[in-house]
Amino acid sequence: MGKLHTISRGYRHGTRNKFAKKYRTKGMPGTSRYMATFKRGDYVDIVVDSSVQSGMPFSFYHGRTGIVFNVNRNALGVEVTKVVGNRQLRKRLHVNIAHVRKSRCNEGFLKRVKENDQKKRDAKLQGESISVKRQPEGPKDMKIVKATEDDVEVLAPLPFIENYF
Repeated sequence: MGKLHTISRGYRHGTRNKFAKKYRTKGMPGTSRYMATFKRGDYVDIVVDSSVQSGMPFSFYHGRTGIVFNVNRNALGVEVTKVVGNRQLRKRLHVNIAHVRKSRCNEGFLKRVKENDQKKRDAKLQGESISVKRQPEGPKDMKIVKATEDDVEVLAPLPFIENYF
């Protein structure tokens, strides 16, 4: 008889769990989501909010981090890298603000830069040269275990004895 139905491959196919909203977060997003300010060069995470259908990116970009290259009235231009075969493509897409949140991926780096600048300033005032490069931890220090003869307990298996009853 053959196939009786076609396999649907729509724009949102395979997103039942990916786009599902979490427990107690259903409904439209709050106003604070729309009040966030974004500037060019900011790192943003693309997280699709399925309650807002306008300006929704394709499912591949859900959970990806990109850089803002354009700011519109209610959308952001985001540049994301995508691995295709053996190369990385820079994809540019416009996404509604409801599907974007500020990324925290750069926080550690910016904090380290600030601390290093402060260390350099302090060293300059004292007339020293300082290295702010991160160093690997390296191997742990050696330890010597001391024990008396009485403390040492030798463990050995018991000899096998065949018992034929």
